Amino acid sequence: MHDMRALLVDDDRDLARLLHDYLGPHGVELEHVETGAIALDRLDSRAYDVVLLDVMLPGADGFEVCRRIRRKHEVPIVMLTARGEETDRIVGLELGADDYVPKPFNPRELLARVRAVMRRARPGAVSERLSVGDIDIDVPAHKVSLAGKEVTLTSFEFRLLVALARRAGDTVPREELASALKGGSYDPTVDRSLDVHVSHLRQKLEDDAREPKRIRTVRGVGYVLVRPS
Repeated sequence: MHDMRALLVDDDRDLARLLHDYLGPHGVELEHVETGAIALDRLDSRAYDVVLLDVMLPGADGFEVCRRIRRKHEVPIVMLTARGEETDRIVGLELGADDYVPKPFNPRELLARVRAVMRRARPGAVSERLSVGDIDIDVPAHKVSLAGKEVTLTSFEFRLLVALARRAGDTVPREELASALKGGSYDPTVDRSLDVHVSHLRQKLEDDAREPKRIRTVRGVGYVLVRPS
């Protein structure tokens, strides 16, 4: 019985076979495609719980594929990056990936990361709603509305907004925000991509980038979601 469907986008057939054999008994049905174009077609026609996306792909690279997926789909994305390529990880996270696993990796580690991403994407259905001014957040449903109109956020932007909204009016330190984005563990790579997520979030909340009224920067410390007086 499979409880999760994953789409692997990677041109390494040996890796695909290895993951298929390892993940199947752990409840993960793995489908394998070798190019981003085929992956995008599959995502239009089938529902997946997670996409495992290699950075080094023939044709459009993993970053471009990640960008295209994010334009249309909310599905969690775990990027597979060459070990030591920290810039790859930062770029991937900035484009809306939920996590990355450096190659070569142990299939058990990949499974653990995938399960962690899934837990964050489908948290327990405890009701939690947050309101800050005209921003309304339904945490379990992953829905945000601005003045009654729904706003589409990546999972990183959503977690960032929730972390700020839970402490609206207070300055939330960068380390705490980076930890919230990674599901509780601090990661310097995430810290470095934090400003990009904040600027995307400001755009989506119709905040002025030059003089933000909603999300203020506290230089050298962190960010604050302003409570309207």
